[in-house]
Amino acid sequence: MKGLGMRALMLPRAVWGLVFLLLMMAGQMPCGWLSASAEEPSPFSKVAGRWLGEGRLGIREGATEQVKCRVTYILQEQGAQVRQTIRCATESGTVEVQSTVTHASGALTGTWKELSRNWSGELAGSITANGFKVAVKGSELNANMDIVVKDVRQIIEIQFIDSSLIGLTLVLTKG
Repeated sequence: MKGLGMRALMLPRAVWGLVFLLLMMAGQMPCGWLSASAEEPSPFSKVAGRWLGEGRLGIREGATEQVKCRVTYILQEQGAQVRQTIRCATESGTVEVQSTVTHASGALTGTWKELSRNWSGELAGSITANGFKVAVKGSELNANMDIVVKDVRQIIEIQFIDSSLIGLTLVLTKG
Protein backbone atom coordinates (compact mmCIF):
# COMPACT_ATOMS: atom_id res chain seq x y z
CA MET A 1 0.00 0.00 0.00
CA LYS A 2 2.77 2.44 0.86
CA GLY A 3 4.33 2.04 -2.58
CA LEU A 4 1.00 2.73 -4.31
CA GLY A 5 0.56 5.94 -2.32
CA MET A 6 3.97 7.23 -3.39
CA ARG A 7 3.26 6.42 -7.05
CA ALA A 8 -0.04 8.30 -6.83
CA LEU A 9 1.81 11.39 -5.58
CA MET A 10 4.19 11.13 -8.54
CA LEU A 11 1.47 11.46 -11.16
CA PRO A 12 2.22 14.12 -13.77
CA ARG A 13 0.92 17.65 -13.12
CA ALA A 14 -1.48 17.37 -16.05
CA VAL A 15 -3.20 14.40 -14.40
CA TRP A 16 -3.56 16.29 -11.09
CA GLY A 17 -4.91 19.26 -13.04
CA LEU A 18 -7.50 17.03 -14.70
CA VAL A 19 -8.49 15.51 -11.34
CA PHE A 20 -8.82 19.02 -9.91
CA LEU A 21 -11.08 20.14 -12.79
CA LEU A 22 -13.22 17.01 -12.61
CA LEU A 23 -13.72 17.38 -8.85
CA MET A 24 -14.56 21.05 -9.28
CA MET A 25 -17.09 20.40 -12.05
CA ALA A 26 -18.67 17.60 -10.06
CA GLY A 27 -19.07 19.94 -7.09
CA GLN A 28 -16.89 17.78 -4.88
CA MET A 29 -14.08 20.29 -4.28
CA PRO A 30 -14.09 21.68 -0.74
CA CYS A 31 -15.10 25.36 -0.93
CA GLY A 32 -12.24 26.50 1.26
CA TRP A 33 -9.71 25.41 -1.37
CA LEU A 34 -11.04 27.91 -3.89
CA SER A 35 -12.12 30.84 -1.74
CA ALA A 36 -9.07 33.00 -2.31
CA SER A 37 -8.87 32.55 -6.09
CA ALA A 38 -12.61 32.44 -6.86
CA GLU A 39 -13.50 35.59 -4.94
CA GLU A 40 -14.69 38.40 -7.15
CA PRO A 41 -12.89 41.69 -6.66
CA SER A 42 -14.92 44.38 -4.93
CA PRO A 43 -16.88 46.55 -7.36
CA PHE A 44 -15.70 49.48 -5.21
CA SER A 45 -11.98 48.75 -5.68
CA LYS A 46 -11.87 50.78 -8.90
CA VAL A 47 -13.02 53.95 -7.07
CA ALA A 48 -11.05 53.56 -3.83
CA GLY A 49 -8.99 56.62 -3.01
CA ARG A 50 -9.19 60.37 -3.56
CA TRP A 51 -10.63 62.01 -6.68
CA LEU A 52 -10.54 65.69 -7.71
CA GLY A 53 -12.37 67.51 -10.48
CA GLU A 54 -14.95 69.96 -11.64
CA GLY A 55 -18.17 70.22 -13.53
CA ARG A 56 -21.39 72.13 -14.08
CA LEU A 57 -24.52 72.45 -11.97
CA GLY A 58 -27.73 73.22 -13.86
CA ILE A 59 -30.38 75.34 -12.14
CA ARG A 60 -34.05 75.45 -13.18
CA GLU A 61 -34.04 79.21 -13.99
CA GLY A 62 -31.52 78.49 -16.75
CA ALA A 63 -28.34 79.46 -14.93
CA THR A 64 -25.38 77.12 -14.56
CA GLU A 65 -22.60 77.25 -12.02
CA GLN A 66 -19.07 75.92 -12.13
CA VAL A 67 -18.48 73.27 -9.45
CA LYS A 68 -15.19 72.03 -7.97
CA CYS A 69 -15.25 68.78 -6.00
CA ARG A 70 -13.15 66.38 -3.97
CA VAL A 71 -14.49 62.85 -3.51
CA THR A 72 -12.96 60.20 -1.25
CA TYR A 73 -13.89 56.51 -1.20
CA ILE A 74 -12.69 54.29 1.67
CA LEU A 75 -13.25 50.53 1.38
CA GLN A 76 -14.57 48.67 4.43
CA GLU A 77 -15.84 45.17 5.28
CA GLN A 78 -13.32 43.44 2.96
CA GLY A 79 -14.54 45.57 0.04
CA ALA A 80 -18.26 44.84 0.48
CA GLN A 81 -18.82 48.39 1.71
CA VAL A 82 -17.52 51.84 0.81
CA ARG A 83 -17.65 55.07 2.76
CA GLN A 84 -17.86 58.07 0.46
CA THR A 85 -17.29 61.74 1.26
CA ILE A 86 -18.11 64.40 -1.33
CA ARG A 87 -17.09 68.04 -0.85
CA CYS A 88 -18.09 70.53 -3.55
CA ALA A 89 -18.02 74.31 -3.87
CA THR A 90 -19.72 76.76 -6.24
CA GLU A 91 -19.95 80.56 -6.25
CA SER A 92 -23.16 80.33 -4.24
CA GLY A 93 -22.10 77.82 -1.58
CA THR A 94 -20.72 74.47 -0.55
CA VAL A 95 -22.03 70.97 -0.02
CA GLU A 96 -20.63 68.04 1.95
CA VAL A 97 -22.24 64.62 1.62
CA GLN A 98 -21.23 61.47 3.47
CA SER A 99 -22.61 58.11 2.46
CA THR A 100 -22.10 54.46 3.25
CA VAL A 101 -22.88 51.99 0.47
CA THR A 102 -22.97 48.20 0.72
CA HIS A 103 -22.75 45.71 -2.15
CA ALA A 104 -24.43 42.31 -2.02
CA SER A 105 -25.37 40.07 -4.96
CA GLY A 106 -25.07 42.86 -7.51
CA ALA A 107 -27.29 45.28 -5.57
CA LEU A 108 -26.22 48.50 -3.87
CA THR A 109 -27.91 49.85 -0.73
CA GLY A 110 -26.97 52.56 1.69
CA THR A 111 -27.58 55.83 3.44
CA TRP A 112 -26.45 59.41 2.83
CA LYS A 113 -26.35 62.66 4.77
CA GLU A 114 -25.70 66.24 3.64
CA LEU A 115 -23.93 67.79 6.61
CA SER A 116 -24.50 71.57 6.25
CA ARG A 117 -28.25 71.30 5.53
CA ASN A 118 -28.88 68.23 7.70
CA TRP A 119 -30.61 66.38 4.85
CA SER A 120 -30.46 62.60 4.73
CA GLY A 121 -31.93 59.58 3.03
CA GLU A 122 -31.34 56.23 1.45
CA LEU A 123 -29.90 55.04 -1.80
CA ALA A 124 -30.29 51.92 -3.88
CA GLY A 125 -28.79 50.86 -7.15
CA SER A 126 -26.86 48.38 -9.20
CA ILE A 127 -23.48 47.74 -10.69
CA THR A 128 -23.18 48.43 -14.42
CA ALA A 129 -20.55 47.37 -16.93
CA ASN A 130 -18.83 50.76 -16.50
CA GLY A 131 -19.63 51.71 -12.91
CA PHE A 132 -22.81 52.25 -10.90
CA LYS A 133 -26.42 53.36 -11.33
CA VAL A 134 -27.98 54.76 -8.15
CA ALA A 135 -31.33 56.21 -7.04
CA VAL A 136 -30.96 58.75 -4.21
CA LYS A 137 -34.04 59.33 -2.05
CA GLY A 138 -34.76 61.65 0.85
CA SER A 139 -37.48 63.95 2.13
CA GLU A 140 -35.69 67.04 0.72
CA LEU A 141 -33.88 65.57 -2.29
CA ASN A 142 -34.43 62.85 -4.89
CA ALA A 143 -32.14 62.13 -7.80
CA ASN A 144 -30.83 59.52 -10.21
CA MET A 145 -27.07 59.16 -10.47
CA ASP A 146 -24.80 57.40 -12.95
CA ILE A 147 -21.13 56.90 -12.14
CA VAL A 148 -18.81 55.81 -14.95
CA VAL A 149 -15.25 54.79 -14.09
CA LYS A 150 -12.49 54.35 -16.67
CA ASP A 151 -8.95 53.92 -15.35
CA VAL A 152 -8.12 57.17 -13.47
CA ARG A 153 -11.21 59.06 -14.73
CA GLN A 154 -14.66 59.14 -13.21
CA ILE A 155 -17.76 60.85 -14.61
CA ILE A 156 -20.72 61.49 -12.34
CA GLU A 157 -24.08 62.49 -13.85
CA ILE A 158 -26.92 63.43 -11.48
CA GLN A 159 -30.47 64.21 -12.60
CA PHE A 160 -32.48 65.87 -9.82
CA ILE A 161 -36.20 65.06 -9.47
CA ASP A 162 -38.76 67.77 -8.53
CA SER A 163 -36.09 70.26 -7.56
CA SER A 164 -34.88 73.76 -8.40
CA LEU A 165 -31.74 71.95 -9.56
CA ILE A 166 -31.74 70.26 -12.97
CA GLY A 167 -28.54 68.26 -12.96
CA LEU A 168 -24.89 67.99 -12.09
CA THR A 169 -22.08 66.69 -14.26
CA LEU A 170 -18.63 66.09 -12.75
CA VAL A 171 -15.42 64.88 -14.34
CA LEU A 172 -12.97 63.63 -11.71
CA THR A 173 -9.40 62.40 -11.87
CA LYS A 174 -7.88 60.05 -9.34
CA GLY A 175 -5.05 61.53 -7.38
